[in-house]
Amino acid sequence: MNRYPLWKYLIIAVALVVGVLFSLPNLFGESPAVQVSAARSSVKVDGTTVTRVEQTLEREGVKASQVQQEGSSVKARFETTDDQIKARDAIERTLNPDATNPGFVVALNLVPRTPAWLSKIGAAPMYLGLDLRGGVHFMLQVDMAAALQRKVEVMAADLRTALREKNVRHGGIQRNGNTIDVRARDEATAQAIENLITDQFADLQVVRAPDGAEFRLSATLKPQAATTVQSAALKQNITTLHNRINELAVSEPVIQQQGADRIVVQLPGVQDTAKAKDILGRTATLEVRLVDESTEGQAAESGAGAVPFGAEKYLERNGRPVIVKREVLLTGENLTDAQAGFDDQQQPAVHLTLDSKGSRVFRDVTRENIGKRMAIILFEKGKGEVVTAPVIRSEIGGGRVQISGSMNTTEANDTALLLRAGSLAAPMEIIEERTIGPSLGKENIERGFNSVTIGFLVVAAFMCIYYMLFGVFSSLALGFNLVLLVAILSMLQATLTLPGMAAMALALGMAIDANVLINERVREELRNGSAPQTAINVGYDHAWGTILDSNITSLIAGVALLIFGSGPVRGFAVVHCIGILTSMFSSVVFSRALVNLWYGRQKKLKSVSIGTVWRPEGGSDVAKAD
Repeated sequence: MNRYPLWKYLIIAVALVVGVLFSLPNLFGESPAVQVSAARSSVKVDGTTVTRVEQTLEREGVKASQVQQEGSSVKARFETTDDQIKARDAIERTLNPDATNPGFVVALNLVPRTPAWLSKIGAAPMYLGLDLRGGVHFMLQVDMAAALQRKVEVMAADLRTALREKNVRHGGIQRNGNTIDVRARDEATAQAIENLITDQFADLQVVRAPDGAEFRLSATLKPQAATTVQSAALKQNITTLHNRINELAVSEPVIQQQGADRIVVQLPGVQDTAKAKDILGRTATLEVRLVDESTEGQAAESGAGAVPFGAEKYLERNGRPVIVKREVLLTGENLTDAQAGFDDQQQPAVHLTLDSKGSRVFRDVTRENIGKRMAIILFEKGKGEVVTAPVIRSEIGGGRVQISGSMNTTEANDTALLLRAGSLAAPMEIIEERTIGPSLGKENIERGFNSVTIGFLVVAAFMCIYYMLFGVFSSLALGFNLVLLVAILSMLQATLTLPGMAAMALALGMAIDANVLINERVREELRNGSAPQTAINVGYDHAWGTILDSNITSLIAGVALLIFGSGPVRGFAVVHCIGILTSMFSSVVFSRALVNLWYGRQKKLKSVSIGTVWRPEGGSDVAKAD
């Protein structure tokens, strides 16, 4: 009657072992660390970088507990924050001798102390939110007026090109704020311009008015189109920020829209505010220019002469100079996609896709300059670098361009990433900046941990006193529930915040409520004269329906919070929902397994240890184990 088959015990045992293993990493805490990553796509972070970092620390007398390469960055762990700061300054001086042109991002960070054997099985601690771990908080204001102006500038250039292709002679195109003014000498020309704008520029609305002997057409963005432009600018900025913050290797950064023109950025664990600002302010864009192949240009390229007037000097990745003309033929604004791949010789390359305007310009430039060199320049932080400078062999149409040269697969991926992110669609300004120190985060963790621990101990003590041995079983089930909850959150790599910790404490209270229902049902059966084995079986069976109903209603409320809530509310809801599911398993299945192990094999069981059983006549018995 009160026995589980072997497979049920095996499932419980597996759940217990997995729960313990995946919750263990949360006990080891975090180490202060210095993280080194590339500041430009052309800079490599490899074993040489690790060696330089180790030599620098040894020279400065700073002892690191571990220095290793993790992905595209090098992380050096330390025991104290004093060593961390001293190491950061020393590494910065070594890797970036020219502060105006840094090749590496050297930032303070916090990394888990998880042992290697746990990391090998995929066990990792939960991410901690800004309120628990410390970090930086920024609120950025997006300049929507600038986004609209950029859009109008692009449309004005496209309109000029369209009128030239249709051979429509106009008296000039001028942009005044967010309005494009087009002059026409006669009514027929004005009508032709208006028809062209209506047909090809659906986002513009046109007003025609006489202007002396001529006509003036004023084109403005439709309200719906302006809203779309602003929304797209905000989304592109958020995407760009996501790509840039990847370089900091921040665990679970929060980047979300707030209102119509603001973005909130939270970087847990990042202690270096200046470096975070530097990463947020990065920009990467593309320019296509012709190489100056004049006698003066070739002399300047070989170092035998000065850079000629109307030209500029940039370096390739191998350090070789290239003299290019100042005239920009194409920019990254005409880029719609960039993907890493391979060329015909199976060498790493970046495949670019251009918009209609870019395709047209690129086709014309390549047709008119066959046999000449064309440079593709990547700009980061205002500094240009020639990615490739190939010879134009034939006309290139279709809007598909391939960049190949002296790059490996990682560099091709990095270049494509930067080009996809591109420059910001609209300028941003930091209007709020807040730093939460690790000491405050540590204090919040201690308080939250203490609240959960004290709550657990008080509940366990009450259950043991009031329900005796059944209370011990309930307390063990409660501990199992806590282990499962932490393990699942760790496996999901969820972010734990203070509201999440509050939900964890609430989950303990809700979990023990199920055991109270079970214990009272068993007491009720004993009070009605049932045999102990029967009372246990019927008590669990009858309590299950009530437990299921109450947990489903609570789960519905939690799912609603998860769907409609945001920020801290969602963090609370995630822990709340997972806690309900784990409590149903631990309170019913695990506690029943303990009861079955203890009482199930006793055929002639006379009493059970479940505290005082009050009789309806007014008396009472204390049901104890033999």
